[in-house]
Amino acid sequence: MLITANKEEILVISGTGDVLEPENGIAAIGSGGNFALSAATALKKHASGLTAEEMVRESLMIAGDLCIYTNQNLVVEKIG
Repeated sequence: MLITANKEEILVISGTGDVLEPENGIAAIGSGGNFALSAATALKKHASGLTAEEMVRESLMIAGDLCIYTNQNLVVEKIG
């Protein structure tokens, strides 16, 4: 699976070529994806003072705490 994004939309591309638009503008994939998705959804709903990058980083750190297959070595790339 692959997550693609620009300033207007986020899309998830599956291994079979399906193109999916995630609900609520939040996408997550991988072994810790459900943990990261849950954390990001809660942060978006209740921590509105965070930037998108801060939400991504915090969600991935939470996923890393919960999922034994997910580590906390992050590389976050921002679109200019």
